[in-house]
Amino acid sequence: MKFFMRFLLVFVLSIFMSACGARSQSVEPKLQVPFYTYKTINVFPHNDAAFTQGLFISDGSLYESTGKYGESRLLKTNLETGEAVQTLALSHQVFGEGSTLLNGKIYVLTWRSGAGLVVDSKSFKAEQTFKYDGEGWGLTHDGERLIMSDGTATLRFLDPEDFSQTGKLSVTYNGNPVQKLNELEFINGEIFANIWQSDAIVRIDPVSGKVVGVIDMRGILSEEDRIDGKTNVLNGIAYDAASGRLFVTGKNWPKLFEVEIIPRP
Repeated sequence: MKFFMRFLLVFVLSIFMSACGARSQSVEPKLQVPFYTYKTINVFPHNDAAFTQGLFISDGSLYESTGKYGESRLLKTNLETGEAVQTLALSHQVFGEGSTLLNGKIYVLTWRSGAGLVVDSKSFKAEQTFKYDGEGWGLTHDGERLIMSDGTATLRFLDPEDFSQTGKLSVTYNGNPVQKLNELEFINGEIFANIWQSDAIVRIDPVSGKVVGVIDMRGILSEEDRIDGKTNVLNGIAYDAASGRLFVTGKNWPKLFEVEIIPRP
């Protein structure tokens, strides 16, 4: 058992070290960051045609922004059934990315267009566009500022009114930059982030940028639920602050999972 747990630790660390550009052997002796696993509480249907980019919950409804050229959408869905209640199709010229809701407005990023959308959360009508440099990946907020990822180890803070960049945060794990930060969610004073192409979620201190926890999500979608050539990576974190419920899914996954994060033995 001790050998197995050590093997698991090194395996998971290798995921992060590839993202951090460092070797797991050099980091393991100074490991101080808590590792977590999960317990599945509930399973809900999810549209496996949705290439999930952004995910959040508001008033009991699930909101999702999806990607791919010609297929990008903003969706409001029934959490229990997975059926779309409202839909906004994005231009065929853009690749949809992360999204978040702040003060009645839904903000949606695009990948390489250098532009985002502001959508009225009630009517689902696009009201304006905004510009930013570089790529758009994940999006969340801390109640005052938009927090944006672009696939690097740096998060940007944007003013939700004029979209000016008001700050940035370098994310590190034991001193190494954490690359491929993707979908984001602000949860109880921390930024949770998917690491693209991994089964890992990191918990980030929004002041220091240090990773303060690592969640190993491996195995949450069974092999039986995976479809060759279709099922893609883990991506999508949604937190319902009203109930304290946490949800995760992935690109083209048939299921949405309500989970409890627990310390790894």
